Amino acid sequence: MNRIPSHFDEINMIGKLADLKESHYHQSLVLSSLIQTLIDKGIITTQELQLKSQEIDAALTPNPAHPIS
Repeated sequence: MNRIPSHFDEINMIGKLADLKESHYHQSLVLSSLIQTLIDKGIITTQELQLKSQEIDAALTPNPAHPIS
């Protein structure tokens, strides 16, 4: 079914996008606060955090030798 979106649909989508943006901001704020607290308490170092981030990124990044085609 080919349906032409109404103005109300567009307004609804914009509202949902704004909600997602606010949610993302709050999640990022909590994560940043948690990381900084762990560093301040000496539980982790910035180097450990960087290393773990690189490890996870490498594990989640597709292998360029075997690209998905």
